[in-house]
Amino acid sequence: MKIFTSILVVMTVALIIFNVTLLDYNNLFEGDSLVGLIGIVAAFCALCILIIFRMSKLIEHKTRNH
Repeated sequence: MKIFTSILVVMTVALIIFNVTLLDYNNLFEGDSLVGLIGIVAAFCALCILIIFRMSKLIEHKTRNH
């Protein structure tokens, strides 16, 4: 499970980097820039969920061993 979540974290970071390249800083809320912003926000949400999941598995593992 740790490898799977690590792969998903790397894919999420790659998606954030890709969406940053779509941004046009002069017209941030128009066209592809808006799509990029939505993608960045969604990827950050997915990253937070993955980190929370990973921490919960770590806590579960530590409580089972004690």
